[in-house]
Amino acid sequence: METELPELFRRQSEATGHRYTFHSARAALKNVTAAELAAMVAKAADCATSVSDADVDVIAYACLVAVMAQGPGAHAGSEEIIAQAAEANGHPAAVTSSAGALVRTLQHLGARRVAMVTPYLPELTKTVSDYIEGAGITVQDVIGLSVADNLEVGRLDPLALPGIADRLNTEGVDAVVLSACVQMPSLAAVQTVEDALGVPVITAATATTFEILNALGHTPAMHGAGLLLAGGVRTGAPVPA
Repeated sequence: METELPELFRRQSEATGHRYTFHSARAALKNVTAAELAAMVAKAADCATSVSDADVDVIAYACLVAVMAQGPGAHAGSEEIIAQAAEANGHPAAVTSSAGALVRTLQHLGARRVAMVTPYLPELTKTVSDYIEGAGITVQDVIGLSVADNLEVGRLDPLALPGIADRLNTEGVDAVVLSACVQMPSLAAVQTVEDALGVPVITAATATTFEILNALGHTPAMHGAGLLLAGGVRTGAPVPA
C-alpha cells in the first residue's frame, strides 16, 4: 500500500492535474497470524491519531485480513473507531478500510461471483473468502500462496501473478481479486490479467484507491490499473465518515 497508492495517485495527478499528499503510520506486524493480527488491530486508533495530525481529507486503514479476522462486517466498526480517533484529535476525516473497500467495490461492480488470489496461509485465506461470501458474493475459486512472513509477502513478484491467475477457475466470474492483501505487490499485473481474462480485475489497493477518490469527489482517470481506476466504473456516494 505504501508503494502502490503513491504510484496510483501519481498517475491520477498526471491525468487530471489534482495534487495529492500521502502520509502513513505503521502498526507492527511480523508474521501474518491470527494472534499478531488481533494485536495489530488494537493499534489502529493510535495510528489514525498520528496521521490525522497532517489534517488529511481521507484516512484509509490498510490491513485487510486484520479486520476480516474480527468477524463478519467488522470493517464498519474499524472505520468508526478510526473516524472517532481522528475527530477526537481535532481533524475529522472521511474513512475507508481495505476490507470495507474490497467488499463495497465488488458490490459496486455488481459482482456476484469472483475468483481470488491471496498470499495467506490456508486458515487466513478461508477467513477472507468467508468474509466476502458473508457480503453475498460467491468465491468460486481461490489460490492462497501460504506465505506467513509479512516482509516476504511484500517481496513477492507481481509479474508471477498472471501465471497464478491462469490457474484460477474464472469461468462465469464477474470479477477477479488479484491481490486480497495490501502488502502483496500486484499493480504491475492488474492490467495484463484484466486484458487476458476480459473481466474487471481489482486488488485491495485499487479498491481502496477507488474509495479514496470517491470520498474526495474525484473521478478515477488513470492508466494501466484496470477498468475500475480508468473511469470505466461510475462512482457513487462518498465512503462513510
